[in-house]
Amino acid sequence: MAMKAWKRTAVAALALAGLAAGAPARADVVGEVGVDWIGNDILIDAIGDPGVSGVTCHVAYFDRGLIDRLKNGNWFEDPSNASIACRQTGPVVIGDIELGKGGEEIFKESRSLVWKKLVVNRIYDKANDTLVYLVHSRELQDGSAKMAISTVPLFGQDVTWKNGKPQ
Repeated sequence: MAMKAWKRTAVAALALAGLAAGAPARADVVGEVGVDWIGNDILIDAIGDPGVSGVTCHVAYFDRGLIDRLKNGNWFEDPSNASIACRQTGPVVIGDIELGKGGEEIFKESRSLVWKKLVVNRIYDKANDTLVYLVHSRELQDGSAKMAISTVPLFGQDVTWKNGKPQ
């Protein structure tokens, strides 16, 4: 249990460092499932979209335990795997969001000491009136093909666009 407290303190310190660096959104851990006897867990974060109120994304990812880190000799890195599900959780109000094909990064969190980040991007699919959320890993040297997407359809929904709906 002392290790779990140490881990949470380290994660909180990294999160604060990320906020100081201008991270766009914050995550709240809403679930933690132990997957083995050596302390590895699957964590589930709830992430509110800072540009779209009324949408929440849940991201699940693997969090390596101390014994796994010692056994494998890789102290400072977690796997790139992640899963995402986004849903409408209240009245949808869309602020000033990026409308280009590259979308907008709404969340990032370190997955290693320096080189790897877990990232969530939001893309507006104008033709289908849908918000698309992509979770992936950004690595300095080798990009990762591990990704997942989730969509929030806006068609037929009561959506408020603060700057007017794009035409």
